[in-house]
Formats: sequence, C-alpha cells, structure tokens
Amino acid sequence: MNIHFPSDEWPYCPWCGEKSFRAASENYMQCDSCRKKFYINASGAVACIIENPQGEILLTRRAFEPAKGMLDLPGGFVCIDETAEDAARREIKEELNLDVTSLQYIGSAPNRYMYGGMLYFTLDLGFKCLVTDFTNMRVADDVNGYEFLPHHRIDLQKICFPSIRNILQLYMKSYSSDES
Repeated sequence: MNIHFPSDEWPYCPWCGEKSFRAASENYMQCDSCRKKFYINASGAVACIIENPQGEILLTRRAFEPAKGMLDLPGGFVCIDETAEDAARREIKEELNLDVTSLQYIGSAPNRYMYGGMLYFTLDLGFKCLVTDFTNMRVADDVNGYEFLPHHRIDLQKICFPSIRNILQLYMKSYSSDES
C-alpha cells in the first residue's frame, strides 16, 4: 500500500490555483506563487477507559481497518464544534450503547492513523469514564466485540495503536500508584 501525505495529493494551491503548492516543512504546505500557508494539524480523538465493578478494563475489537480485529479502547474522532468530553460520551453511546456518568482526563498521545491510503495525524485524548449500568451494552458502529480484562492480563502488544498503548500505560501507572 502506498502511503500518501496531504502534500502528495494537493499539488494545486487552493487560493490561487497555481501548481506551486508544496510541503514547506513537516507542519505546513505553502504556495510558491501567492505564499499562502496551509498548516497540517492533528485531529482530536478520544480513547475511553471504562472499568466494570470488578475493576476490569473494557477493551473493544476493531471491526474495520486500520487494525481490524485488534484490541482497542472505545472512542473515536472529535467532531467539529464538539468538546472532547462530549465526544467521549457520544462515542461510548454509539459504539456500546452505554451512558457515561462522569469522566476524568488521563493524558494524551500522538498517533498516525492510516485510512483510505491517506496518513492522518491525531492527538488521542485519554479519559477514565464511569459507567454504572452495563445491562443494555451492545456493540455497534466500528466495534465488533468486546472483553473485560484485569489490568495485569492486558497484553499491550495486542493493542491496535501506540497511542492507545501509551494511554493504557498512563492509566495503569496511576492505578498502581493509587493501590500503594
């Protein structure tokens, strides 16, 4: 599979139409003719850690590429004009039909997300989400399964993306220090 960066796909300047639009750095593209810049920024995404009453972490199975079949945390992209907290609540409802009653920010991790042959840059924001009722839980959207695992049984090599592994490690580190 060929990896395409935005600079590979956009040779023409969106402002003046000249074929002089190029990657000027890792972070932006610039037109040699009109000198306008287009910045390549990370898209916001949320990753949610939910524990059941036994203290096991809810992991989902990805239904689609990238990383189809691998373990993930429930979550997804933040929509335009949506807060990260609202995105976490929406994604948990869409993917698992669960209602988040409270949430707490854990930390963030950058990610490179390949979709449709295009490389997207994301900033994954980790949240600990409290869910008190699991009775209506069902998978939907881009999730095709789930499992609850105790912290010590999570194999980080089976987690889909480095950013999700990093968020899990941040959480488990803080969880371990809470137990001391």
